[in-house]
Amino acid sequence: MNFTQAAKPYILQKLSAAHQSLSNNDNKAGFKALEDAHVIGQHSTYHHTRVHYEMLKFGIERRDLKEIFGQIFRMLGALTKTPIGLLPEGNTGGANVSPFKSMSISPENKAILEKIRNAQS
Repeated sequence: MNFTQAAKPYILQKLSAAHQSLSNNDNKAGFKALEDAHVIGQHSTYHHTRVHYEMLKFGIERRDLKEIFGQIFRMLGALTKTPIGLLPEGNTGGANVSPFKSMSISPENKAILEKIRNAQS
């Protein structure tokens, strides 16, 4: 099983949580779930790009120009840099942080990434 396959259930869980929170107008919890999905999925070109697309939709729905343009830039980066392994570990993916900044990974996301690595074995 490759990373994309192993990560899929965790990404879907985070995206579902994001959509649930956002539909309840809880933008903070919704965007946090998107950030978690980004951290978990950033080693897969597919998941990495998909999460940036979800963040782009978040920006469009809120008419947040910084998020919209930030996510367009990040989607291009995800499509071109992920396949060659150029990504900042732990970066949460929002336009509120530099797309080049490595960040610490939460214990919850570390545990999920470990489960994904074990599923690949």
